[in-house]
Amino acid sequence: MSKPPAPRAPSAAITAFLGQAARVPALRIAPSTAARLFFAIDATYRGFGEFRATPFLQDAEDLARRLSGVSCLGGKTQIQAVLDHALAETKRERIRALIFIGDAMEEDADALCHAAGELGLRGTPAFIFHEGADPVAGAVFRQIARLSGGAYLPFDSAAIAQLRDLLRAIAVYAAGGQSALARLPSAAARQVAGLLPKPKAGA
Repeated sequence: MSKPPAPRAPSAAITAFLGQAARVPALRIAPSTAARLFFAIDATYRGFGEFRATPFLQDAEDLARRLSGVSCLGGKTQIQAVLDHALAETKRERIRALIFIGDAMEEDADALCHAAGELGLRGTPAFIFHEGADPVAGAVFRQIARLSGGAYLPFDSAAIAQLRDLLRAIAVYAAGGQSALARLPSAAARQVAGLLPKPKAGA
């Protein structure tokens, strides 16, 4: 008998990874760090039109096991599918954060930005971890982060500790907002806080 879907937690987040060929480093370092931090849904895409998402998971080992099983195939990016999936989930019940780890963008930038704006209107910020230095991807990733109310975070796949600390800071933000993030005494927390939109007066 299968287990019922995990209930949403206040810190529910979607963590999306790409599984395209030549993009293995982020997949190697992300599973254990992400899995420890969130009640999470794992969305991955790879190859030709392949997109998969798990139910929301409460068990860190289960999430890490699922992510560790992701392999890479050639194909174009499917960031639109990730954003559409996040929108569908947050329309049912608010998602506190979308975390995307990737290095390329091969899609309609206007459509991606429109979806990001919809996420922003629904209170779901996108935290975009950009591996590498592709300027086209970087420009669009920055817009997705800005329009959704999230943050753009370039990172080096060799800096595992940096990624772990940034993910931890985002987990704290997802659970408790900017006030909780301000109480986290770490450089990563200050970095994330400095990139987020300033709270509106009276909010």
